[in-house]
Amino acid sequence: MSFAHRHLLGIEQLSPDEIVTLLDLADDYAELNRRADKHGDALAGLTQINMFFENSTRTQASFELAGKRLGADVMNMSMQTSSVKKGETLIDTAMTLNAMHPDLLVVRHPASGAVDLLAQKVNCAVLNAGDGRHEHPTQALLDALTIRRAKGRLHRLSVAICGDIAHSRVARSNLLLLNKMESRIRLIGPPTLMPAGVGALGVEVFEDMAEGLRDVDVVMMLRLQKERMDGGFIPSEREYFYRYGLDAEKLAMAKPDAIVMHPGPMNRGVEIDGTIADDINRSVIQDQVEMGVAVRMAAMDLLARNLRERTAA
Repeated sequence: MSFAHRHLLGIEQLSPDEIVTLLDLADDYAELNRRADKHGDALAGLTQINMFFENSTRTQASFELAGKRLGADVMNMSMQTSSVKKGETLIDTAMTLNAMHPDLLVVRHPASGAVDLLAQKVNCAVLNAGDGRHEHPTQALLDALTIRRAKGRLHRLSVAICGDIAHSRVARSNLLLLNKMESRIRLIGPPTLMPAGVGALGVEVFEDMAEGLRDVDVVMMLRLQKERMDGGFIPSEREYFYRYGLDAEKLAMAKPDAIVMHPGPMNRGVEIDGTIADDINRSVIQDQVEMGVAVRMAAMDLLARNLRERTAA
């Protein structure tokens, strides 16, 4: 299988073939997860540590479940009450982790580049569960798997990513992945929520929601990242929903079989209407949650294979 990486730090380092390899394996795990016996042994005998410096119940639970289903010993470190809060540096944390001899380290951190720094200092495989505004690779991969299962392909689709693009690591990782798969990407949102230099990203940019959604195959909504905002980026949530919230009228501009996505957590009535979010014919939001476990199982399986090969050598 084509996947030679020691860590999974971002989509940027992955080739299209490596993405397909991971998604194909995740497809197998998605089927395993629907059986009565959901357990495998790909991580048997290995130790997985989850370190979340930012709260994320959904992502942490997904990684924990993925590790346990593959037979790993899984430990969650409470970073909100850890030595880091008392002044310990990331380098000191890395030294402590090395003394524990983990095999897989899952890290979520509010600072861009922090996960990469840890990966340089620890003696185990590292998975980026989201770092600042930089990347969230497993979210992009689970989104890709969801799209592929719903549409039958990833190549040459028209995908609209809507909302707070500037503060979203999910948007960045999806941009990188979809570009590698030759899909056409549209970014939709107010100028205040567009990143600097957006014109150089190889995408179409729309300020008008209806125009941007015209004839797209996939509509991906993003929440307002208020925790990363410093100042006023929108007039009000009510005005934002009126202009950029996904409702039936705006969705009618997309293709009749267009799917609706959201990485969660959702703010109903702010970026998406509740009726659209719950529409079983258009919304694949719950499928994204399901595919999240499968993708994380596949990612850890592939990294564990490479870890064992290096150890054997």
